[in-house]
Amino acid sequence: MEGRDLGSVVSDVQAVIDSYAGKIPPSITIALRGQAASMDEAFRAMAYGLMFAVVLVYLVLVVNFQSFSAPLVILTALPAALAGIVWILYLTGTHFSVPALMGAIMTVGVATANSILVVSFANEEMARGKRALEAALSAAVTRLRPVCITATAMTVGMIPMALGHGEGAEQNAPLGLAVIGGLTLATMATLLFVPVFYSLVYQRRRPPVAEGIA
Repeated sequence: MEGRDLGSVVSDVQAVIDSYAGKIPPSITIALRGQAASMDEAFRAMAYGLMFAVVLVYLVLVVNFQSFSAPLVILTALPAALAGIVWILYLTGTHFSVPALMGAIMTVGVATANSILVVSFANEEMARGKRALEAALSAAVTRLRPVCITATAMTVGMIPMALGHGEGAEQNAPLGLAVIGGLTLATMATLLFVPVFYSLVYQRRRPPVAEGIA
């Protein structure tokens, strides 16, 4: 099995085990053990960790913004981040692994931080009397540089790891690839989707200045 990853080998072995279903006595069971069981346990733990991270980030944002809608707008960049991870792993022929899940958790943190920059500035613009659409566009333009700098610095830093040069370095390559692919699409979503959703969610909210005049 040299040159193959553990997940594909386990899938082939499991297919062979499934082919014996109904052909062996009920008193006999066949189960995979060893590294296969450890891999499944690690996958479950990391998947739960990713879901917990998203929920925890949302709750913290609710407390910080004193709103349930603003955190939802911020988290609209996360589906694009996850899509970017799947996209780059597919294009590079890299199998999904525990390091890739670790990269996904890192991507969630950076993508959320960038979205917070946009939404916070949009809230400040609305507090100054701008409409939701104007505030969203102003936030996207003003925060373009810091968002791009943050994402670029993280992406460039992950390139050596993604290349996987050196002995044993290929094990961590999925982590670097996940961060690069996730942040690429997450950055575009932060500058495009987040302002759009912000303007849609707050389009009926009148600016404070307008309320005072009325």
